Amino acid sequence: MKRSDAPRYFNRELSWLEFNRRVLEEAEDRTNPLLERLFFYCIYHSNLDEFFMVRVASLHQLLEEEALKPDGAGLTPLQQLEAVRARVRDQKAVCFQLYEGELLPALEREHIRILGCGGLKPAQQKHLDWYFENEVYPVLTPVSIDETRPFPHISGLAVYQAVLLRSAGSPDSGDRLAIVQVPGRMPGLTSLPDRGDMQFCWLSDVIRERLPLLFLGYRILAAGGFRLIRDAQMEFDDEGGEDFMRMLESGLRRRRTGRTILLEYEEGMSTELLGRLQRGLGVEDPALLPVRGPLDPRPLMILADMPGQDALHYRPQPPLQPAVFAEERGVFDILRDGDVLLHHPYDSFGPILEFLQAAAEDPDVLAIKQILYRTSGTDSPLVNSLRRAAEKGKQVTVLIELTARFDEERNISWARDLEEAGAHVLYGVSGLKTHAKATLVVRREPEGVRRYLHLGTGNYNEKTARLYTDFGLLTAADELGRDASGFFNTVTGYSEPPMFNRLVMAPLGLRDAILALIRREADRAAAGQSAWIMAKMNSLVDKRIIDGLYAASSAGVSIRLNVRGICCLRPGVAGLSENIRVVSIVDRYLEHSRAFVFHNGGDTEVFLSSADWMPRNLDRRVELMFPVTQEGPRQRLIEALQVQFEDNQKARELLPDGTYRRVAADGTEPVRAQERLYKLLLAEHDRMRSIPPVRFVPLKRKD
Repeated sequence: MKRSDAPRYFNRELSWLEFNRRVLEEAEDRTNPLLERLFFYCIYHSNLDEFFMVRVASLHQLLEEEALKPDGAGLTPLQQLEAVRARVRDQKAVCFQLYEGELLPALEREHIRILGCGGLKPAQQKHLDWYFENEVYPVLTPVSIDETRPFPHISGLAVYQAVLLRSAGSPDSGDRLAIVQVPGRMPGLTSLPDRGDMQFCWLSDVIRERLPLLFLGYRILAAGGFRLIRDAQMEFDDEGGEDFMRMLESGLRRRRTGRTILLEYEEGMSTELLGRLQRGLGVEDPALLPVRGPLDPRPLMILADMPGQDALHYRPQPPLQPAVFAEERGVFDILRDGDVLLHHPYDSFGPILEFLQAAAEDPDVLAIKQILYRTSGTDSPLVNSLRRAAEKGKQVTVLIELTARFDEERNISWARDLEEAGAHVLYGVSGLKTHAKATLVVRREPEGVRRYLHLGTGNYNEKTARLYTDFGLLTAADELGRDASGFFNTVTGYSEPPMFNRLVMAPLGLRDAILALIRREADRAAAGQSAWIMAKMNSLVDKRIIDGLYAASSAGVSIRLNVRGICCLRPGVAGLSENIRVVSIVDRYLEHSRAFVFHNGGDTEVFLSSADWMPRNLDRRVELMFPVTQEGPRQRLIEALQVQFEDNQKARELLPDGTYRRVAADGTEPVRAQERLYKLLLAEHDRMRSIPPVRFVPLKRKD
């Protein structure tokens, strides 16, 4: 493509929709196990819900503010909205064909059936009658709507049945509208008794078939399902005088009544019924989306989690315990000997839990400091270790980011639990979202106080660590430890940011540091030296960094980017980006790690980070970038990135027009990066187990 043929940047919203389309492609991919295809189908819809709640809501906000300035791709907010709606409609049509034409028949071949209520066996109908009368009916609340009763509150993402009624006794009294919410706390798929196949029907269908029982004395003229998606953004002044946690809880309540962004309705809904809904909800035509297939596919997740269906899932890849942790040594002894790089989910999350548990129990540990952005459910072992340490009298400081989107309520709960245990709990940094992943343990040893540190690219969540790819570094390196102390003092107190030796912090210089590394490669290329950059991230949006990459490409730097999601950089444009290749991998694990490698004239430098190359990460979040300096971990990380650029099974390459095409093997050896990385680690694990364990002498406390 010639440089003048297109804008310099892709639109971020359309780029995100292209990412979600790649998720949908995994549901279409017949080489994937059936229940994994079903899982991707559900994830596609869950992703799309959040996209409308946040990103499309932001476009509506810009329209309200009468913002007319086009983005880097030359699109105004209105043009972006129109393009988003058109693309979503196209993708929804693909979804229906996939669901009806492939997934349901494939499930049926595996003796898993999702049935309509029309053709059930008498025994199954009898079961549903009993189930409705005893379990469902007591929960339902039919709500009538007329001049005396205004439209009730409609919960976002909930499924409703809208009903148009006429009185059987007074047929001339006019038609009436009513709604019934499908209970969200009941299984969306109802199991049916059958001696052979596993059979289910949708709870919404069960309710619709029995609507006459809810409206005695009325004739049902029309009925149809609908669902709202609401604005889930929260805006508040975290510098105000009101208690921040109370303010956040108030914001969560307001989220439930946010403006309507989208009204999804069953495609066969009658025109009159849809018109009444639309008028009552105040929804304009562009925000209407007819749906064929299930309004909310998420209940299908129970099929993906059914026991006894191993043949319909990926082959297990149980996380491996690093060989060094299999030795009969404590974690602090291990880290004094050298850094440990963890690559989840191939490596177990166990060493991080062991690190925290050891810190909680070790009498020589004086303090634990941690940033907690997201963690697991009701019984997080990590939070339990922090609570245990605080109860033992250790100084425990936890910075909890209360505003981690859609995890706010859980984080409020953890904050209160930790405070009750005696921990010092702080609620983020004023005006910024704290997204860094760091834990600092301070321990008294014979030689003096020593710092132990975990830095990572992903959240402290042992459950998602089995689903997301992330890197983590466990280290006792003195310079990193000193920097970490300065970092925590900055984010928890009033200390000015120190001059870091190794860490780089956003929003205080991370973008400048990345640009300097890119320019260094460009300068080397201009001087005739070998120069290359290899980077992996979730999203690439920041224009200044994109422009820096363009300049480096023009200088002759070879640039390989692995960008899972949004990529606003346009590769392959002559005179602009012909030396840039961008790939995206969507596979069984969500690619979540951020890693950056710079050739540096042969003295290769490797960095990990919590930050994507996006303005929000670089300007409005507290983030960290840190080096991997020891030879073993550094080489392992480089090799892991190289394997991903060799993927020719699940990788897609970004083309200059913004579309993606699958990377083909073309007669070469098939490489599926996520499987290759696990096999390489498994081979290394087996090799290390054959080596006799290291003898060691534990530290003794001085008298």
